[in-house]
This record gives sequence, C-alpha cells and structure tokens, in this order.
Amino acid sequence: MNHIFKALNDETRRKIIEMLKAGPMNAGEIAEVFDISKPSISHHLDILKRADLITSEKKGQFIEYSLNTSIIEDLLSWILTLKKEK
Repeated sequence: MNHIFKALNDETRRKIIEMLKAGPMNAGEIAEVFDISKPSISHHLDILKRADLITSEKKGQFIEYSLNTSIIEDLLSWILTLKKEK
C-alpha cells in the first residue's frame, strides 16, 4: 500500500489519474496536457503502474493506459475501515 500513497503524493500523477477517468489514453495524449518532458511523463506512468493504479495495453504502435478501478476500490474500502464507529 506504500506504493499507492507514494504515487498519489504527486500532483502530476493525481492529474493523470483524473484524466484516465474519462477512458484509456496513450502517453502522447497524456503528455500534451503537461508542460514537462515525455520522459518525465513516462516516469510518472511507471510509478502509477508499479502502484497498480493504472494498467497498460499495447495497441498497435502505442501503449494505452487505463485506470485500475479494482485497486482504487480496495483502497477506498480500506480507508472506510478507518472511520471510527459510534
């Protein structure tokens, strides 16, 4: 779970997750939104993949990235267990 929190600790990675809510995107489409280098975007995508927050699939010459909703559901379930019962 530490990988998840590390990944979410960066504003760029949180923005990428927000973008992927709309559907799969390739690295070029993601990079167009940011004013940082493509290698930096690849680094952020790698961190998100290692945290299992996103998945990737080769589509022709591109790799499409998608939100991994199951890990997000697991994270939310865990957070809800922290709520103090009355």
